[in-house]
Amino acid sequence: MTSATPHVLIDYLSGERTRAKDALWIMGFALFTALMAQVEVHFPFTPVPLTGQTFVVLLSGAVLGSRRGFASQLLYLSAGAAGLPVFSGAAGSVLHLIGPTGGYLWSFPLAAGVLGWLVERGAARRVWTLAPALIAADLLILAGGAAWLGGLFGFPARQAWVLGFYPFLIGDIVKVALVGVSLPRALRRYESKS
Repeated sequence: MTSATPHVLIDYLSGERTRAKDALWIMGFALFTALMAQVEVHFPFTPVPLTGQTFVVLLSGAVLGSRRGFASQLLYLSAGAAGLPVFSGAAGSVLHLIGPTGGYLWSFPLAAGVLGWLVERGAARRVWTLAPALIAADLLILAGGAAWLGGLFGFPARQAWVLGFYPFLIGDIVKVALVGVSLPRALRRYESKS
């Protein structure tokens, strides 16, 4: 058994923390990421679809904390690399990790881990402290994706940002807002009960 991490919602929800519970939460968030990968919108001007994955990546870091958030996204990538149909379009292969969406995918564990680390230090307690943490994690994903597109296809930096960053801002603002408004409220509710 391990001790609970301060300010991490999942530790309030699941009671006493054990390795088995941690493993279940990690697997659950990896599966949730796979499910939300199937929620996709394709734009005619970019090879990258808008998906629900980023929402779950942010949620995994914010709710699970750094290690479990990182592990959930690493498990998700491992499942896809092993050939399970967990990526957008029900795809799964190592090739997907080196294709147009590879930069976003590779940044998922890091973004969840960084956000979780900030949450463990109290960022989730208030909307105005959580919002910058969520934005930073989201920008990490978008910048990783745009940089990957630029490197993979040899696009100039400006064009890579036009194809891989700007089209996703509105959707990601909504995702950040959903997590940013609901998590501090839920955390305060459970902290007051303990």
